[in-house]
Order: sequence, then C-alpha cells, then structure tokens
Amino acid sequence: MHKQQGTVGLVLSEKNQQGKSMSTTLSEMTESTSNETADAVDPVALVTQCGKQARACAATLASADTAQKNLALLSAADAIDAATDALLQANQKDLASAKQGGISAALLDRLELTPARVASMSKGLRDIAAQADPVGALSASEKQASGLEIARMRVPLGVIGVIYESRPNVTADAAALCLKSGNAVILRGGSEARRSNAAIAACMAQGLAAAGLPEHAVQLIGTTDREAVAAMLRLEDYIDVIIPRGGKGLTSRVSQDAKVPVIKHLDGICHVYIDEGADKDQAISIAFNSKTYRYGICGAMETLLVAEAEAQAVLPELCQKLSGHGVELRGCERTQALVKDVALATEEDWATEYLAPVLSIKVVNDVNDAMAHIAKYGSGHTDAIVTSDIARSRQFVREVDSSSVMVNAATCFADGAQYGLGAEIGISTNKMHVRGPVGALGLTTEKYVVTGDGTIRH
Repeated sequence: MHKQQGTVGLVLSEKNQQGKSMSTTLSEMTESTSNETADAVDPVALVTQCGKQARACAATLASADTAQKNLALLSAADAIDAATDALLQANQKDLASAKQGGISAALLDRLELTPARVASMSKGLRDIAAQADPVGALSASEKQASGLEIARMRVPLGVIGVIYESRPNVTADAAALCLKSGNAVILRGGSEARRSNAAIAACMAQGLAAAGLPEHAVQLIGTTDREAVAAMLRLEDYIDVIIPRGGKGLTSRVSQDAKVPVIKHLDGICHVYIDEGADKDQAISIAFNSKTYRYGICGAMETLLVAEAEAQAVLPELCQKLSGHGVELRGCERTQALVKDVALATEEDWATEYLAPVLSIKVVNDVNDAMAHIAKYGSGHTDAIVTSDIARSRQFVREVDSSSVMVNAATCFADGAQYGLGAEIGISTNKMHVRGPVGALGLTTEKYVVTGDGTIRH
C-alpha cells in the first residue's frame, strides 16, 4: 500500500497492519502530524487525492447497514476511552504550543481537553450509535390519480468537508455524524490542535477497521499549509458540501471563496430578553447561566435585554452577581442609571460576539422593542425570552428569526448533544437545507421514490 503523507487514515492503516499497539500508533501519529510542516507535501495534490479516495468509498458507506456503522462508532468510543491518557498528553503539547503562540483565552478554552471532555466525546459516539439511522428512511407514500405511489427516502449527501479551528472534539463529532449518516468526510483541523486531532482520528480509524468499513471514510488532512483549505474549497468534483466551524474570519473566507455549497454560521450574537412580569429569580438564573456557563461557546449570551418595568428589580442584583464572577459590563444610559461601574456601551458592542467575560446590557421598552433590537443586531443563532406571559412568549417565538428560539431556558443549551442529536457537526444559520445544530439527519437529503404498476403517462 502506498503511504500518503498527511492522511491519517492511510498512515494508521499501515501501522495497524504491522501489528503495532494503539498507544504506539497514537504516539507516532501525533509526532508525525506535529512535524508535518517540515514535510515536502503538495497540499493541492494531497487534498485532491483525499477527495478521490473519499468519493471512491462514499457508495460503500451509503449502502452500509446500521449494525456495521454502529459497530464502528462503538469501537471508536472504546478506543477513545482506552487512549484517554494519550489524548490528554497530545493535547497538553498543543496547549503549550498555543500559549507560546499567544492565542486568545476563548480559543484556549475550546482547545483544551480534560478527562470529562474526553469522556463526553466517547459518550457522544455511543449516543449517535443509539439513534435511529436516517439513511433509507421512507416517508408515508401518497397515491396520485395516475396510480403512482410517491414517497421520499433519506439519502447521504456524499462527501463532506469540515474545516475547523481549536476544538479537537469536532474531529470525533464530525467523523461520527458523517459515518452514521453514510457520508465520507475529509477533516481539516486547525494547526493549534494538530496533535490532538491526529490522536482522535486514530481512534476513529480503529473503529472503522473493527467494523470492516473503508479506511478512507474518515480522512484527516495533517498538513498545516493553508493552501489545503483553499484546495478543499475548490474541490467541487469530489466534495459535496463544506462545513466551516470556527471564528468569523474562517467562516467568512470559506463563504467567499468556496465553489462547493457551504453550511455555516458567522456569529453567535445571542440575546436573553427579560420580559415584563418575568419571575425575578428565574430571570437572574437564566441570564447568569447563559453568560457564564462557558464564555467561548457560540451559544453564550452576548447581550442582555431587560424590559423597563423589570430593570430596577433585576439589574442591580444580576449585575452584582456577574461582576463578582469577573464579567465586564457595558450598558446603555438607562442601565448606567441603575447600576454603578457599568461602562457606556457603544454601537459596536451591540454587534459584537465577545466570546469572553464581557456583556452588553440594554433596557428596552417592551417585547417589541427587544425584538427590534434582535432583528437589527442579532446573528440568527440563538435568542431567548424569560417570561410568564404565554401570549408574549408565542409572539417572540413566532417573530424572532433565529435558528434556535428559547422560552425560559438558557442560550447555552444551543448544542446538538443537548437537543438529543448525540453531537453536532456545527450550528447552521442557513435557511436552505438545514438550520440550527446539525446532526446525522441534517447530513442527509431526500430523493423521490416513485412506484407504479406498468404505469404510463397519457
């Protein structure tokens, strides 16, 4: 077998055939990937080869039965659990390099693996295995006057390219969701997580091998050359859809340059609106959790909107709690009048995804004023209302045009695992094909199945 540098599936397959242990394989994989920039790899040729290999095995994946796919997922989950120490060691090397490179605290938080996060990865794989297989599912058929029976069948998209930054767990989540939905996947993670990604991809490849599925079903592009990303965006003959998962800069570049269809979101400018008559304790709890659960996630609240009728009762206590947690507060003039030590918010603040312990606050007149602010500054990601009024909750849900709209719940729940998807390959603010957290079902499309009985058209 020819060894293609920078493609994890191929390298792992050769090492496994030589009978080496999983721990040795992980060590060699992570060191090989960390030194990738020194290798004479042509990124365009590498990506093209990955595309050809993915396309070649896509039909096999599309027809793989549910038991075989689930075996691969469960075996990969076992491999991740067994390799926890090796994964954490690889991640520590990535963290050390990233700190030396001066990346932001938000990106460091996304990059870091802990025992709990590794366990969450393997649990995500098992949860995906436990889900119904979307591939081959048929809608109820409808009989037409011609005698034809018309139904729709769920089918894979084909080959999916995922370009992502920082979060190593995306390697497992994306590979698992693509596998469950019968798609081949080409992964290109950020250079800051190259060792972690390689170690996780090695576990995924072990799962494929255990189930007898093609080794090129999951391919990780190891080279850190940015031309590899450009090559993926142009690979329309072999990649059916690109999913970027990272900051606004990455997503904007992908959206602008891609010849391949893109599933994306740019910003997570998420709002919590505290309505007139809302339960005070519930409002404070939801707003605090929405901001402080994790600052670096795209579902974190970035702007708090409070109805004027509730501002005096809620803001002093909530702001004191947020400040005590180290959150910098920036507010409108009405907020400043109620709370000391709040900087004046600028126009730019309302349109900023901080991904940091910073929060902008605005006192609004009512639900209509709140929705107008969200329509002007929101990113269509996730917005929440805290209310005890059913009519206003229904109005908010109906009129706020976001991929997730929440009633009396924290915005940080905007996550595939929390929605019962097992994991997510990303969150889409697109309005075509799929919207919100994208799970296995979102990685399939439909085809019509038309059945007749010698039926001809007259």
